[in-house]
Amino acid sequence: MITAVTLASMAGLEIGCRTDVLREIGPGVSFELADHRARTISELKYEIWLTIPERRVEPITGKIRATFRLEGAETVIFDFAQPKERIKAVRISGEPVVFEVRDEHVIIPVATHSDELTRIDFDFLAGDESLNRQEEFLYSLFVPDRARFALPIFDQPNLKARFRLHLDIPDEWVGIANSSVESKEIRDGRKLLHFADTKPLSTYLFAFAAGRFQVETVDLRGRRVQMFHRETDHRSVARNLDTILRLHESALDWLEDYTGIPYPFEKFGFVLIPSFQFGGMEHPGAIFYRANRLLLDEEATQSEALGRASLIAHETAHQWFGDFVTMDWFNDVWMKETFANFMAAKIVNPEFPSVDHQSNFFLSHYPSAYDVDRTAGANPIRQPLGNLANAGALYGPIIYQKAPVAIKHLERLIGDSVLRDGLREYLLANAYSNADWPDLVEILDRRTNQDLSAWSQSWVYEKGRPEIETIIETDGGKIANLTLIQSDSMGNGRLWHQQLDVRLGYADGTSYVFPVRLNSRMVTVSEAAGLPIPAYALANGEAHGYGLMTLDADTREYLLGNLPELASSRERAIAWVSLWDALLEGKVEPGRFIDLAQRALLAESDELNIDLVLRFLSSTYWRYLSPQSRLAIAPRVEAVLWNGIGGASQPSIATAYFDAYKNIAMSSRAIARLERIWRGDESVPQVTLSERDLSELSQGLAVRGVRGSEAILQEQLDSIENIDRRKEFEFVMPSLSTHQNTRDRFFESLADPVNRVREPWVLAGLSFLNHPLRARRGEHYIRPSLELLEEIRRTGDIFFPERWLRAVLDGHQTKSAFSLVQLFLQDRSNLEENMREKVLQAADGLARASQAVDIRSLN
Repeated sequence: MITAVTLASMAGLEIGCRTDVLREIGPGVSFELADHRARTISELKYEIWLTIPERRVEPITGKIRATFRLEGAETVIFDFAQPKERIKAVRISGEPVVFEVRDEHVIIPVATHSDELTRIDFDFLAGDESLNRQEEFLYSLFVPDRARFALPIFDQPNLKARFRLHLDIPDEWVGIANSSVESKEIRDGRKLLHFADTKPLSTYLFAFAAGRFQVETVDLRGRRVQMFHRETDHRSVARNLDTILRLHESALDWLEDYTGIPYPFEKFGFVLIPSFQFGGMEHPGAIFYRANRLLLDEEATQSEALGRASLIAHETAHQWFGDFVTMDWFNDVWMKETFANFMAAKIVNPEFPSVDHQSNFFLSHYPSAYDVDRTAGANPIRQPLGNLANAGALYGPIIYQKAPVAIKHLERLIGDSVLRDGLREYLLANAYSNADWPDLVEILDRRTNQDLSAWSQSWVYEKGRPEIETIIETDGGKIANLTLIQSDSMGNGRLWHQQLDVRLGYADGTSYVFPVRLNSRMVTVSEAAGLPIPAYALANGEAHGYGLMTLDADTREYLLGNLPELASSRERAIAWVSLWDALLEGKVEPGRFIDLAQRALLAESDELNIDLVLRFLSSTYWRYLSPQSRLAIAPRVEAVLWNGIGGASQPSIATAYFDAYKNIAMSSRAIARLERIWRGDESVPQVTLSERDLSELSQGLAVRGVRGSEAILQEQLDSIENIDRRKEFEFVMPSLSTHQNTRDRFFESLADPVNRVREPWVLAGLSFLNHPLRARRGEHYIRPSLELLEEIRRTGDIFFPERWLRAVLDGHQTKSAFSLVQLFLQDRSNLEENMREKVLQAADGLARASQAVDIRSLN
């Protein structure tokens, strides 16, 4: 070990580079560094002491002890993305040691033997960047590589460790972490919480929260469970708590049964965080949720209720898929997200017996996946990753929405019991450890005679989607040949092996469905020969197939005229998604699409479809109509939506219509009605307005420039009782100002990372700055927003870059706006490829609108 004597002899000497890893060390966590540490470090354990002051401006002081076995290395490299001044001392076995700080790393020479455990202690000031400190609370968020922004640590997924945490917090605060509180001390106005050792965890799953939270303690399956929250509306908590607990309980039961493995961690608990960056984060023993995703309003829509159930099931599934067994490297982060979403879709089914769950899976996954896969920035499911600093760019709809579709196709290909048994073997073989996609493919390969390597190559390693065309040849009023032709829309000649169900429909309501295995460029459906010529043909007739399902001209015309009369809700959902693709491909005029949507809403009874049509209607209205066309049709669309509220069969549907009405309102009559509703002078049939509704109403009035909007916003701010919601509203207010210079100052303030800490607040403000009604005056925000992108990737959380781009670009539709994006990409030829892809993905709708919409004047 290094002693004080050797320390003196080394004083003033720079620590030399002893290995290739040292010579090539750079910022972030490179694959080479992570691989070196995974091969040389084992039996890792951390003990962490953190003292958290009540005042946010005061630094958090910390101590950390890392104990591990080191073999085949004389230098240990910790990750710590903070200045050297924040490290107060480093000791090995209690003795001070010379160390070097370079490129976000702490480099320490170690003399040890393989039969000894190495013990390194740090005294340090924690970094705040990933600790999300507020005035009254804080919470850690370390995914994917942000533990190193707070702590000196080995920040990589495949060095799992046991963590033992000690939190020193103000006496009025409470705290939660991955494991239970073993003991508690109160002294001098402070509270010291000692948490038990955890099971082996990756650093991104180590978590804690502390602050002024309320705590609901309940019994769940014989286990003491705590729910931390900051909601001041006690009726909301009481109304939602039983459902929240039941959804967790059913998810745990289902997963234990499916995997054959009992819940694999010592405790279960969760925290509801206001304006949390994600919907949820799966830390074992301390799941974090965005509060408003679980605490729903009284008349929540069916989509919101399904979303809550799916979110809870998703985060609970992660306890097995991601936490119990973790990907070896973040290039396989998609695996944990895929299986969490895939399992969640199965788990929620019994909770909603009246819902068509195949249709729900289709609508929850396919449109979002298509939104990326149709773009010039499409990316494969499994992506290369050289450094964890870039891991955030891997996240998006491809891993959350497309990958579960791929696994569902895999399940159909090999059978549900083969997939289940293979996953059980995979989990047990890698318990509390790490594995990658090839490990799972190898296990499944032994259980099936299907060519999984070929399947994996097209679905997992390649980007884009197939284009599938239905060709009907006729003879004497009958079908002579029905052929499906698969092509690669990117021109690379690839094939996607999948099973489809072709539907042929007739005007009298009759339809035929033919299962088809699409395993070559062209497949003939011989069973259809001799049938009468159909009114329409849907290649994806049962919502299983994935791709651009090209509608023939006759089918397209029939659906534009008769879609509301299709017999089943699933058929209508499939037809809507296909027509939306046709609109984006320039084969359906936006005006005809909106006319169809209005007619369909008068007849549609399925709540999932109503929600889908409302979303498509809103997107077409704002993005693909010119301002003149919007203004001309606004009264008619508003009337349809308002009548939909009054005619809704249940309050949740009325809420969906009202949300759309708030979004679309543009005529003076509709805006005046919204103001009366906000003032309490007019009610909304079947809808009880929440504080959230009133806040959104006041913001909508402001962005529409109503007289006295500044006073309306101030009055709304004064009425908000919950301190967290009040702070959010106050933060966003300048973005809604009638004064351009106030909005400009708000935007300029976002250049400072300190003002971007509450990411959902920032995104709301950006969206208002770039609202379609202010698009022309917001175009000058586009280029500086793009210039900030790389810094946002470095300083923000994983979804922030993509959401930043969409908040900036989604309100625009002009050629001049798109040219700003093009010029940025031309000027920044050295932009990281995954960031370039994110820009192209986010700008796809703008690109299409700029070509399709004749903009003569704006705003």
